[in-house]
Amino acid sequence: MSDVTLKTMFGDFPVSEAFKRGDFASPGLKLDLTDVPEAHKLFKPVVRDLVFDVAELSVMTFLIAKSKGVPLTLLPAVLLARFQHPYIVYNSKKGALQPKDLEGLRVGIRSITVTTVTWVRGMLINDFGLDLSKVNWVTFEDAHVAGVEDPPGVVRAGPEKAIDQMLIDGDIDAAILGAPIDHPDVKTLFSDPLAAAAEWHAKHRAIQLNHMVVARNDILAKYPDAVRDVYRQLKASKAAAGLPKLGEIDLNPFGFEENRHNLELAIDCVYAQGLIERRYNVDELFDEVTRSLD
Repeated sequence: MSDVTLKTMFGDFPVSEAFKRGDFASPGLKLDLTDVPEAHKLFKPVVRDLVFDVAELSVMTFLIAKSKGVPLTLLPAVLLARFQHPYIVYNSKKGALQPKDLEGLRVGIRSITVTTVTWVRGMLINDFGLDLSKVNWVTFEDAHVAGVEDPPGVVRAGPEKAIDQMLIDGDIDAAILGAPIDHPDVKTLFSDPLAAAAEWHAKHRAIQLNHMVVARNDILAKYPDAVRDVYRQLKASKAAAGLPKLGEIDLNPFGFEENRHNLELAIDCVYAQGLIERRYNVDELFDEVTRSLD
């Protein structure tokens, strides 16, 4: 590498903290970092305008973007993963709900393609036999990827509406949220989300990926060593954060084989919901450069 500048975008996570400080910077590689606390607010520019050379991106958005021909390639670096069980909630004024009870009810989601939404809907299909077509889905914004429309039967909330407030007011019966809300009428659909998450993990021996890293294809072709070095810096940043903590599940796995099974489940999840046209092989998500990263 010699005098390479990459335009990058990453949010705030323990795994990326030292990386964003520049603790593991290399001579000859300058990172023009767009520093944002919450990277999801810039996912549209990542996939619609290819603004960034290397960037954080949600895994479901990446898969859908790939299906639309967006020239991005995955790096096997997980910035955020979590078990999604705490994030589907309901208004308890309507009475206690079980997953199958959602059929016929109004359920709010930020967008049909949001990664948390996609994982939760996948669990409801696979583990509880929910018929997604019988749920009255209410969306609040467009998908990150251009050209992705709400499926038939999905209703868009008015521009002045907020998902949290509609749930509290009872205008929707349940919602899949990005973060829990503290309100006496709002209960989690899974009565013990931590136990449900542990059961899912034991069954699948995997984690539910949220955010990974992507690079533009032209950048990979022109500056493969620079992309390798971004990965090296991120991996060193994870080690500096002491992750994973002793006795905890590694929610930031790095490496192609370390993420193969996690990605297989993500692909199955998004494919089953009709959001991509075919089930990709994991190898297709990478190129020769990023497939060899470990």
